[in-house]
Parts: sequence; structure tokens; C-alpha cells
Amino acid sequence: MGDPLRILHTVVNMNRGGAETLIMNLYRNIDRTKIQFDFLTCKEGAYDSEIIAMGGKIHRIPYITDVGHIGYIRKLDKFFRLNPNYKIVHSHMDKMSGLVLRAAKKANIPTRIAHSHNTKSEGGLASQVYKWYAGKYIEPNATHLFACSESASRWLFTKRSSESLILKNGIESERFQFSLNLRKQIRDQLDISDKAFVLGHIGRFNQQKNHLFLLEIFASLLKEMPSAVLILVGGGSLQAKIESKIKELQIEKNVKLLGIRDDIYKLLQAMDVFVFPSLHEGLPVTLIEAQGAGLTCIISDTITTEVDMGMGLIQYCSLNDSEKWVEKILKEAKRNFKRGNAGSALIQKGYDIRITAENTQKTYISLGR
Repeated sequence: MGDPLRILHTVVNMNRGGAETLIMNLYRNIDRTKIQFDFLTCKEGAYDSEIIAMGGKIHRIPYITDVGHIGYIRKLDKFFRLNPNYKIVHSHMDKMSGLVLRAAKKANIPTRIAHSHNTKSEGGLASQVYKWYAGKYIEPNATHLFACSESASRWLFTKRSSESLILKNGIESERFQFSLNLRKQIRDQLDISDKAFVLGHIGRFNQQKNHLFLLEIFASLLKEMPSAVLILVGGGSLQAKIESKIKELQIEKNVKLLGIRDDIYKLLQAMDVFVFPSLHEGLPVTLIEAQGAGLTCIISDTITTEVDMGMGLIQYCSLNDSEKWVEKILKEAKRNFKRGNAGSALIQKGYDIRITAENTQKTYISLGR
């Protein structure tokens, strides 16, 4: 039968972010006798042990913040020079993919995929300028363009966006189906009353996710609903700042910081509304998962309408009107919404991971020839 076709995915690390979760969902659902995933990363990640258990290899080089521009370029060139057997490199580093794919082209790797997962670069002015420079290398060095949404494609690929393949952020929909028993079990574990109204958010603790705005909203909500609970799932560079803000607002008793978790499908059962005030997004997997669990999602109007699965679960709100966010949450608390099964809607919209994995596998095999 022969060895499987090995795809090299390039990421900073394999932690539980949106792009990384999509890659792992694909990895778990492809036929690994035909396709194997390897990874070029810069730091350890939460998924590393699972990758190795499934037969994947993890290569590591230092990131640009550790070795500088010239050092990073040299490390990339050396890696591809020493690993010339890959036929497909699939880069998930947004504008930084330009540098990766330039090195891959130099090493004569025939298929070089740039994958857009966002609609804006993170970081300060210097970082933004550098990423703009790196992004200029995508067009001349990428052979194929993938994106999680049309808006993500337009942002990263501009003139070539019409060429991109939209690879939908599919999930294992049956795992997210609402269960009263599981809801009670998780609430008991978290010491949350059956009667409490629970807001939830899942995402890295960084500027993009806008946690400080969310905490301000929640503090205002508590004046109307003193027993409300906010669950925050994630971790990251702004953890200390978020913890400090919670103390400043004196809402420690009502906020549960759960850290980075691998049981998201369970935690969603315990929530009553999902609140997501991001400054920018590509098409977040967490919003697909939340709708899969039948949750109403109150989200910023900066997020693409492509995320709406057509189940009446998405409500948009401006980041310029914090009072409107509180109004929408209070309205949701009063309407006693009955959660249903969203599996068929996800399949219909193409967000079932089995469909995504099957299509991706066919694409890889075709490109690998």
C-alpha cells in the first residue's frame, strides 16, 4: 500500500487556539493510512503528545522573537534543506506564512499552501509593519490559498482572494449536542447553581478577544442580575491583567477562570449564553461549537456574517455600545430559551468535520500526485 503522504503544517505552537483546533479536528478524522500530519513549530503546545500518539512528527525551530529576522530566515532555510522530502507545506501563520513559503520554494517543495485564519494582524505598530513585510512574500511563493472565510481570504490574499479554497472550520457535531444530564454534571463540578444564569467565553487571553470589555459588561449586568456567573476558558499573555481587572471590579465571586481545557464540548453545556466581543476574527471555531451546543451567541459586529449557521442563535452588537450588550443578555435571560439539536444545520452548512476532512484529504492526495 505504501507510506502515507506526509503534510507539513507550520504553526507557532500547537496550543488550543482556533486554527490549531481545526488542524487537530482534521487530523483525528482523516484516514491516517493515506495522510499523515507533521508539524514545524517554534514552541511546545498542548496538542504535542496527541500528535505523537497519532504518528505525527514535531519539528522545532526558534521563533523570530528569539533569534531575530536573519536568525529565523536561516533556521527556516536550514530546516527545509535538511528535510527535502515533503511535497506539501501547509502554513497557518497568516502574514508570517510569506517567510515560511519563501523558504519552502527555495527548497523546491512543489505544493505550498498559505491558510488565512484571521482578518487582522496582532501586535503593536512595529509588529504590524513587520508582518506586512512578511506578507508580501505570500503571493509570489504560495501555490495554493486556503481560508476559513471569505473575509479572511480578502484580508490576507487581496487581489488573489478569488482563487482561495474556503476550508470550513468543521466540528464533531454529535459531541456538542445539548444534554441536560451533562449540563447538571458540569454545573455540579463547577459549583454553579441550577438557577444561576451563566455567561461563557472561550478564547486566548490576548487583546483580540477583548476580555476587559467583556468584564465591564459583566460588572454592569451584575447590578441587574447579582447571581449571574461568567465562565472564562483560556489562558495567555493578558492573564494577570484580566485577573487584576476582575479584582478591580470586585466581581471575583461571580467569575470562574477555568484555564486551558480539553473538554469544551462539556463546558458549553453549562452555559446559558455565549458572549464574544472580539475586535477581529476570521471565522472562530468556538462560535461553530457554541451553536452546535444550541447556545445563543451575542457577538461583536466586527465578525463575519458567514459564522451564522441560520439557527437564529447569532446576535450582533456594536463594540461602541456596552449598554446594548447588557440589554441583549438580560433579554436572553428572561426569554427562557429551549436549546435544541443543531447537528443537521451544521451538516447542511458544511461544518461537519467528517465532510471537511474528506474534502481536505482528497485535495491533499490530488496535490501530492
